[in-house]
Amino acid sequence: MIYLQSFGLSSKRLSCPNIYPYNVFRGREGMLFFFDPITVFYGNNGSGKSTLLNQISNKLAIKGKEHATPNKFGIEDYCGRFLSECSYCLGEDEFGRTIRMLSKDSCYIKSEDILYEIKKIQQKTVLEESLVYDQISDGKSKEEADGFLESKEGIILEKNILFAQEKYSNGETAFQFFDEFIRPNALYLLDEPEVSLSPSNQVRLAEKINEMARLLGCQFIIATHSPFMLGILNAKIYDLDSKDFKVSSWTELENVRYFYDFFEKHKAEFEEE
Repeated sequence: MIYLQSFGLSSKRLSCPNIYPYNVFRGREGMLFFFDPITVFYGNNGSGKSTLLNQISNKLAIKGKEHATPNKFGIEDYCGRFLSECSYCLGEDEFGRTIRMLSKDSCYIKSEDILYEIKKIQQKTVLEESLVYDQISDGKSKEEADGFLESKEGIILEKNILFAQEKYSNGETAFQFFDEFIRPNALYLLDEPEVSLSPSNQVRLAEKINEMARLLGCQFIIATHSPFMLGILNAKIYDLDSKDFKVSSWTELENVRYFYDFFEKHKAEFEEE
């Protein structure tokens, strides 16, 4: 399913080359991205892949979006200005009608969200604070939320989560987070979802993403430079390290080639008896 069909960067270029976020995409003004059921933004640190995901999440006003701190010179909010100059086009449903609204489950999941989830499980104080926050988010008052922690239901919930601390490693907890959080029929923006995952779990996650895109009507836009994710995902890959953000195969990407050359150099060591 294609919920987001395209996204266009601002076509404006400022005379000052250092103003965020214009500086991130300088020389690529007005570029358009067209999305498949799974699309990957690949690039090294500083390539702009996380900035791009956040711009999309803000433009679509989906859960998890982060408002960048206004980069002001005088009275100008350049972050807001850049966002207003970006454009997007939603896709069509199975009847050829333009989608007017994204699923409420659609969201932007950042690597720090995953790490916080791990921290929430591993630290009791943070856990209790997050449980109170979850209750308040569901419409309860602070007093009602505090009372929930002391209730039988709250005590059982806390014990179950603390049990997970002993049962799962960081990577297993992170994978469990994705396994339980992703729902059918929604758009997901994932920023480096491989954080805390072993290579085998990165492969498992990529296979799950392929399955949900193919069978459960999900669309994914993912920022990653993991060779394991890149090799398994059935994705269109934009190389943000290239001058024109060209679409590339995973075997052409610098980070993947680095791994290939490294293991090729040490091939004989693997073949020793």
